[in-house]
Amino acid sequence: MSEITYYVNGAFLPATQAALPLNDLGIVRGYGIFDLLRTYGKTPFRLRDHIRRLESSASQIGLGLPWSTEELEDVVLRTYAANDIADASIRIVVTGGPSDNYMTPQGNPSLVVMVHPITTYPAHYYVEGSKATSTLVPRTMPTVKSLNYIGAIVAMKDASKAGAVEAIYLDDQDRLTEGTRANLFVVRGNLLITPREGVLKGITRQVVLEVAEGQLEIVEGPIHYHDLGVLDEAFLTSTTKELLPVVQIDEHVIGSGKPGPITKRLSDRFRAYVQSVTTPITA
Repeated sequence: MSEITYYVNGAFLPATQAALPLNDLGIVRGYGIFDLLRTYGKTPFRLRDHIRRLESSASQIGLGLPWSTEELEDVVLRTYAANDIADASIRIVVTGGPSDNYMTPQGNPSLVVMVHPITTYPAHYYVEGSKATSTLVPRTMPTVKSLNYIGAIVAMKDASKAGAVEAIYLDDQDRLTEGTRANLFVVRGNLLITPREGVLKGITRQVVLEVAEGQLEIVEGPIHYHDLGVLDEAFLTSTTKELLPVVQIDEHVIGSGKPGPITKRLSDRFRAYVQSVTTPITA
């Protein structure tokens, strides 16, 4: 594979040469946002939705974007076209830009687009199910996809030690909200439940809600930790995980301890939707 190309503030550069000024607020203060999408068969998946979420994150932290939605989409598409990667992850990063006093934004944000081959999860996670842990690490500004992942990194270190693929935030009201990089769904009978408040509303989450419409009774509401023992199924959703079955949270086994039929059905419907809106890879 040829060297990967990034976009940095108007220039297309080899990834090994891409850089930001050291006084950029994204570096010295963590002031910035990002979004992550993927391609299927060389088609960016729900690009407009990801750009809209990027814009929402920027608005919530007062980070002005001098680019229109269409201009951001164009940069993403041109960066992807500069790379020969069929199934790719595309990371869009916007920082506060250079600051002489290392604190005050000067109205010149940095824009970076990074393209890499998609990283997939092991197949046995989808066949046998995966484990997650809960974490009491506070989730700062959950509706903003910010550069601040300190809490998530700490939580994932603990999760990895426990053999878990994800850590799920547990708030002070006994509610499981979302994973460090995924939304949470659970199934109880014919109810499909996913939190509405205090979460980043993922694009994959939205597609699952769309394909589940008319199939299940959808409840956007709290998932209490003390109810884990009465759940039938659980799964995580994200750009890279798609629908990842969860069969254990901490020491609590979910349902039968195996991926359930509703998770499988929704996963099949998700894949069918993806195939309907993307271009197949051809030899």
